[in-house]
Amino acid sequence: MKPIFVRGISQQFRLTLAIFLSVVLLIANDRLDPIRQSISSVLSPLQYLANVPGLLLDWSADSIATRNMLAMQNKELLRQQLMMSERLQRFEHLRQENERLRALLGSPVHMDARKVVAEVMEVASDPFRHYVVLNHGARTGVFVGQSVVDAQGVVGQVVEVSELTSRVLLVTDPTHGIPVRITRNDVRAMAQGTGDIDEIELRHVAKSTDIVVGDLLVTSGLGQRFPEGYPVARVMKISRDAGQSYSVISAQPLAALDRIRYVLLIWPDDSLDEVSAPLLAPESSEPGDENSDTETQDEVSQ
Repeated sequence: MKPIFVRGISQQFRLTLAIFLSVVLLIANDRLDPIRQSISSVLSPLQYLANVPGLLLDWSADSIATRNMLAMQNKELLRQQLMMSERLQRFEHLRQENERLRALLGSPVHMDARKVVAEVMEVASDPFRHYVVLNHGARTGVFVGQSVVDAQGVVGQVVEVSELTSRVLLVTDPTHGIPVRITRNDVRAMAQGTGDIDEIELRHVAKSTDIVVGDLLVTSGLGQRFPEGYPVARVMKISRDAGQSYSVISAQPLAALDRIRYVLLIWPDDSLDEVSAPLLAPESSEPGDENSDTETQDEVSQ
């Protein structure tokens, strides 16, 4: 028969053994590093395997969130597409009405011009000059004086052309000027660069001229350099000092001149006629040409 109360190892002996093992482990800690690394290498696959459920849960959550996000973006893009389609329909109606009005007034209708997307290769390092270099040149048909715009408005004009590149002077350069008009009342003015990348000025404007803050400035088409109707800037500040003869009007360019990367080169409408002109049969200007044409027609008829 076993006794009810069995006397085991005393608590004092257990404490002494624990202290002794702790001291031994502290002393041998540095020597156990290789063994610890070996054991960790052996058990690392088990650690990855144990972590698989958590990874699967995280991946599932990310997949569900991404799918929901894509669905929301798809709905938003569809909504924007419908709105843009409706806007394009209204613009098409306005375009047709504009063409009818121009026909009644005897004004020529502006056709779609040739356009080429160009990339900015270099920005002027001179703080007193505002220009950029594009990756298109004479080989593409770029010419001096050509208009350059971006997604928001007018960027500037081409001032130098090489075979593969071209230099564009920005509208904010102090030497650049562009004729503009106000869309609200068709008041015309000249916008001049100030040397500040986000400011241009309207100079020699009478104090009584109807211009208010927020007016939109677009190209007027005068000077035969910039096509009519492209956005240029928006009026930000007007100063009418009694001691000055003219108002001081500051406007902010709509084009992102400080971070442009892609721009649009625009050719005038008549460039399409020039391109198609060589495809037409040349007209004879000498009397002998008529005889040769007649002989050719007789030979064909025979």
